[in-house]
Amino acid sequence: MANQKSEVGELEHIGEILLDDQAVAEQVEKVKQERNAVILAHNYQRPEIQDIADYTGDSLGLARQASGTDADVVVFCGVHFMAETAYILSPHKVILLPELEAGCPLADMATPEEVRKTRSENPGSVVVSYVNTSAAVKAESDYCCTSSNAVKVVNAVEGDIVIFVPDRNLAAYVEGKVDKRIIAWDGYCPVHENITLEQVLEALSDHPGAEVIAHPECRQHVLAVAHHVRSTSGMVDAALSSNAGEFIIATEEGIIYPLSKAVPEKRFYRPAGEHICPNMKLITLSEVLWALQTLEPRVTVAEDIRVRALGAVERMLALG
Repeated sequence: MANQKSEVGELEHIGEILLDDQAVAEQVEKVKQERNAVILAHNYQRPEIQDIADYTGDSLGLARQASGTDADVVVFCGVHFMAETAYILSPHKVILLPELEAGCPLADMATPEEVRKTRSENPGSVVVSYVNTSAAVKAESDYCCTSSNAVKVVNAVEGDIVIFVPDRNLAAYVEGKVDKRIIAWDGYCPVHENITLEQVLEALSDHPGAEVIAHPECRQHVLAVAHHVRSTSGMVDAALSSNAGEFIIATEEGIIYPLSKAVPEKRFYRPAGEHICPNMKLITLSEVLWALQTLEPRVTVAEDIRVRALGAVERMLALG
């Protein structure tokens, strides 16, 4: 009887949370309309945050989506460099990051001073910075790139020596597909770095008919067994186009939610272990509501840095 009471109490508590979330979500929608705002959510965000978003996707795609809307206010549910990128593209809009503590360890592994030093030590080199960098690092770069277009960008840039900032795993993936010298920055995403080959093989053993979709920020021995190497948005395309009915997803586990919504007839599994980005889970519904009500916290970029960073982004976009 005690166990039954405990289970009933737990279900009632979950029900209360869901009702509270629904009430907050309704308030968010109301204030969003009043503010002429748009809500963007990265694919790794909490499910309830993705559910209230006008657009979900990867970081640069969301920033470009923001610049193409007539919204006055952009609520970016992601991490700091993503909100900065939105401001770089849309300085006339109010860019809100509901939780300023939501940073990115990978982006923090490169500084503009270090980029300038590395460039000076490698005359004639071209700096290609992954979008997962600060605005200040983008400002020191010749080109930006995303995980989906990194190979294309590096192939297209002038010069045969490329300093690739800041992800060493993505740099190694690119190096295997281009005929250029890649100077890889020694940075990494802790979540992707901790996905091991053994975990992926164990998941394949449990689901022998499954295909592996891996993010290129994973280590090379994980990518070597992947059937598809894709960005977060590209993972949906891979699942839709494949004949497989089951997939092992080697990336931050928040992606399982949008994948299951986009392709509900297929099954998605994660490798063993907890592959969670704590920064991506910091933003809550209440913080989104507070940001809309107060128009804080705002993210801005100094104009001289913004203009130089925009140049790196635009040179990437000009490549197609």
